[in-house]
Amino acid sequence: MSTTTAPAARPGLASRIARAVPIPAGAGMARMLVERNVRAYRHLWVALVTGFAEPVFYLFSMGIGIGGLVRTVTTDNGAEVPYAAFVAPALLAASAMNGAVFDSTFNVFWKLKYAKLYDAVLATPLGPRDIAVGEICWSLIRGAVYSALFLVVAALAGAVTSWWALLALPAAVLIGFAFAAIGMFATTFIRSWVDFDYVTLAIQPMFLFSATFFPLATYPPALQWLVQATPLYHGVALERALMLGQVDSGIWVHVAYLVGLGLVGLVAASARLEKLLLS
Repeated sequence: MSTTTAPAARPGLASRIARAVPIPAGAGMARMLVERNVRAYRHLWVALVTGFAEPVFYLFSMGIGIGGLVRTVTTDNGAEVPYAAFVAPALLAASAMNGAVFDSTFNVFWKLKYAKLYDAVLATPLGPRDIAVGEICWSLIRGAVYSALFLVVAALAGAVTSWWALLALPAAVLIGFAFAAIGMFATTFIRSWVDFDYVTLAIQPMFLFSATFFPLATYPPALQWLVQATPLYHGVALERALMLGQVDSGIWVHVAYLVGLGLVGLVAASARLEKLLLS
């Protein structure tokens, strides 16, 4: 009597996406949580697409609408550029921020406090660090989707002026990493939905006053240091340098800031999850 072995099932799209996510060494199990999120959002694609709508509306209202009145802007590097081209990189950074923050705060809070998803996850080989890495990677995917869609719209609107813009999407992923990690860390301290007012209180002023719509030089000198301390400012400055082709050694300061912030947030979020879930 002969036996035959059934061919192995081909991995689905969710599995292929999960395996493509760059997971840090020692946290490979986090891919399983990424795959779970990909599967859960297969039928919620509208929520993913609409996440980049606000920056696009700002691009057309501020960049093109006001750009019809304010023709050019002098950047902090002294170059004169069209207003739409000046605003677009900042809105790309804001799009990456929105995608990462809202997924790592509202969604993580629901899973942590109400769905009790992470309690079930701990019954598997995954640990608190895998949860933190997996959720942050999923937030990066979501932020990258928002950023890619926005970048396409900005290019069609004529707001992309340099081939350096090809690096704008990886830069947006870095911005998403910083905000996702810090957002998840902050979520571990949230007690109820009312506390999310503090998230909005932090995000909205950053969006409006991180040199998003005006050059840093237009701010009062006493406030410039405060603007430069915000993570979105470094994201805006990085994207603006790439999309306008004004690349110099100063971009490494922005990269180092965002990488450092993301790593601190990842380590802190992992520690907080371990305390909440295992104590």
